[in-house]
Amino acid sequence: MKKKCFSILRVTSLVFVLLNLYPLVVSAQPLNKETFNFAQNAGADILCQTPPMGWNSWNAFHTDITEQKIKDAAQALVSSGMKAAGYEYINIDDAWMDTVRDAQGRLQPDPKRFPHGIKALADYVHSLGLKIGIYESAGTKTCAGFPGSLYHEKTDAESFAKWGIDYLKLDNCSNEGVDYMQRYEGMEKALLATGRPIVYSICEWGVKDPYQWAPAISQLWRTTGDISDNWNSMINITDQQVGLQKYAGPGHWNDPDMLEVGNGGMTNNEYRTHFSLWAIMAAPLIAGNDLLHMTEATKEILTNKDVIAVDQDPAGKEGYKVEDDGDQEVWVKPMSDGSFAVLLLNRGEERVFMTTNVEQVGLQKAPSYKVVNLWDKGNRYQAGTYSTSDLIRSSVASHGVAMFRVWPESK
Repeated sequence: MKKKCFSILRVTSLVFVLLNLYPLVVSAQPLNKETFNFAQNAGADILCQTPPMGWNSWNAFHTDITEQKIKDAAQALVSSGMKAAGYEYINIDDAWMDTVRDAQGRLQPDPKRFPHGIKALADYVHSLGLKIGIYESAGTKTCAGFPGSLYHEKTDAESFAKWGIDYLKLDNCSNEGVDYMQRYEGMEKALLATGRPIVYSICEWGVKDPYQWAPAISQLWRTTGDISDNWNSMINITDQQVGLQKYAGPGHWNDPDMLEVGNGGMTNNEYRTHFSLWAIMAAPLIAGNDLLHMTEATKEILTNKDVIAVDQDPAGKEGYKVEDDGDQEVWVKPMSDGSFAVLLLNRGEERVFMTTNVEQVGLQKAPSYKVVNLWDKGNRYQAGTYSTSDLIRSSVASHGVAMFRVWPESK
C-alpha cells in the first residue's frame, strides 16, 4: 500500500515570506476558493493526500501513558498486520510532558514515565518503519493541565522538529479567549519555519466551523466534540458530518474524531458500522484501542482491506447521504475508478431488508453492474460478487450496515 502522508520540504524561504504576509487572521470572511487554493499549493507538496491512518493513546489509556506503552503499541501495530494494512502513525496524546518547562522555556517529557526522552522514542518508532505524533494545546494548559503552547509556538515547534515528530494534534483547552485562527495559524507558521514536514491536526472541537478556515493551514480538523465509546455518541457524530463533504479532499480532511473500535462499549456489529461510516466519510482512521490485547474480531474490523480502500481512495472524495427514511439511510462515495461505495445503514432496533437502486446512488447508465460485498459473504443478497441491472439490496441487522462497491459493466 502506498504511503498516505509523504514528506518533502514543504516551503522555500520565499513561500514562507508570502505565508507570513498573507492576511488570514484579519479576514472576517470564510476562506474562498482562491485563497484556499493558494494556501494548499504554496508548498512543494501536499501532506496527507489520503486520510491519515494510525493509532492514538487517548481512548484506551487517557493520561496513563508511559514510554513502554507507546513502544508496545508500535510493536503491536506491526505484528498485528495493521502496519501492512496502511496504519503508520503512533500518536502520543495528553500527559506525556512534565508539569513545568525547563529553564530555557522548553517542553520536557515526564522524567519517570518517559525516562529516555521523546527523541529516543521517536527514533525507536521510526526504526519500525512507522511515524510518530505528539499532542499539545493551543492554550496555556493542555486539557489534562500540563503546559500549553499558547505564546510558546516557536519554541515548541522547534522541539517537535528536533525530536523527529511527524504529526501534531493541537487541542483547544485553556485558550484564554484568544482568537481561534490567530492561535492555530501561529502554530502553523512555527511548524513551517522548522523546515520539517509535520502533519497538523487541529482539534478545536468544531466550535468555530473549522472547515471554513482550517483547510488553509492544516491537513485535518476536528468537526465535533470528543467521541465516547457508545452507539449514541458515534451516530450523533455521524449526523454532524452531513453536508461537510465539500470541504474534504487530498491534503485536507474533516475529522469526526478517533476510532473507538475494540474498546468495549459497543458490540462488534456496531464497531463494524463505526468503521464503515468513517471509511465512507473519508475520515482519518486513527485507532484508539489497546493493541496488545485486541480480539480477533477487532483486528478483522480494523484491517478489512476492502473497507480501508474506500477510505484511502486517491480521489479523496468524502461520502454523503443520499437517502434517509428515518432509521434507514443510504450513503455513497464516488471512487477514482468510476465505481461507487454504497453503505446501507440501519439505525433501528430490528433487522430490516433495505433496497436502493443505481440511479439513486448516482451511477452512470450501464447494461449491468458488478456488486462486491465488503463485509459478509454468506447472506443470500450479500454474495461476494454478483451482477445486477438495477437494485442494491441486503438484510441489515439492527445498528448494522451492509457495504458494497459497485462498478458499471459494459456488455
